[in-house]
This record gives sequence, C-alpha cells and structure tokens, in this order.
Amino acid sequence: MDFAQVVRRRRMVRNYDPDRPVPPEVVDRLLDHAVRAPSAGFSQGWGFLVLEDAPDRERFWASATPERSGRGRWLEGMRRAPLIVVPHANRSAYLDRYAEPDKGWADRDESRWPVPYWYVDTGFAALLMLLTAVDEGLGACFFGIPPERLLSYREAFGVPEEFVPIGAITIGYRAADHRSPSLDRGRRPVEQVVHRGQWS
Repeated sequence: MDFAQVVRRRRMVRNYDPDRPVPPEVVDRLLDHAVRAPSAGFSQGWGFLVLEDAPDRERFWASATPERSGRGRWLEGMRRAPLIVVPHANRSAYLDRYAEPDKGWADRDESRWPVPYWYVDTGFAALLMLLTAVDEGLGACFFGIPPERLLSYREAFGVPEEFVPIGAITIGYRAADHRSPSLDRGRRPVEQVVHRGQWS
C-alpha cells in the first residue's frame, strides 16, 4: 500500500473479527517496525508485552479495565481483538544512556530533559505499529490504561517497576463498528495549526 494511503486510512478501530487471528509473521513485522522507531541517544528504552492467547487477553481486560466501564459497546468490541500489545517506557534506560561518556550527564538529572523522551520515543514505536497494522490490512486502536488500574495490571503480568505502560494497542481484522462521536468535531485544517516563519 502507498504510504500516503496508509496515513489516510489510519483510524482507531474498536471492533474486531474474533475468528481471525493475526498471523505470526504479521505480529513479528509489527514488532520489528516498532523497534525501528527513533530514540534519543539510541537509548531504545522500551519494552512490549504481547498478548495473543485468549487467557492472557482476558487477564489484561480483567486487570486493566475500570469496573465502572461495565460492558458497553466500546469494551465489547475491543475485547474481540485477537492481539493486544502494551508498549512500555523505561526512563532509567535514558538517564543511564546520557550518563555515558559520549553524552556526559553523569548526574542523571531528569531536569536536563526538555520533555520526557522515554514517553515520546515509545509513542513513536506505538505509532509505527498502528501504521503497520493498516499496511497489513488490519485495524488497531491505541488507548490508555486508567491510573487506578496500573497496579493490578503490573501484578497480573509481573511488569517491573521501571517500565511504565504508555497505553495499550488492540490489533486485529476489522468488524463493522460505530463511528466515534469524537469525529463529529472534524479534522482541524492545516492552516489552523501550522505557523510559518513565526507563531503570530
């Protein structure tokens, strides 16, 4: 598929065909593309939890879903996804990398960072998975794990403390779903968000 088509076709898919698993070679490509994301100092401070088996996916939903969300249409469709990938960021990998001689920030001071690149870079990796899913004829959705469920998620999967999930991605073959009401807002035109030469 042409890259411009991939970008234009990318959208958050919230309902999947539960009878069509993602082929193993496609899962491998999703992950291979993810680790090709840029990272500050080539720190590569990410980790990915891949959940393909039904019991593991069920454990994810049980540990990461707030009780108040019930069994609404959104959750019902998302739970049909045959694949969940949870990208994690590791701040220590970046602080350690930038304390090395070629970078020279031996104090590991987090205030030196204009933004937390460990989250930015892991977000880049997640986006590459979303785009790869489209290129493979799949749908995908990135969504957050609520803060009040992080501990139960960590405990359910033995995630080390230094790895912070930045969200989760459901992936699978699309099934008919409902248009998100958020889309009624419309896409902001380029002229509204791009400033050339100076801001105002």
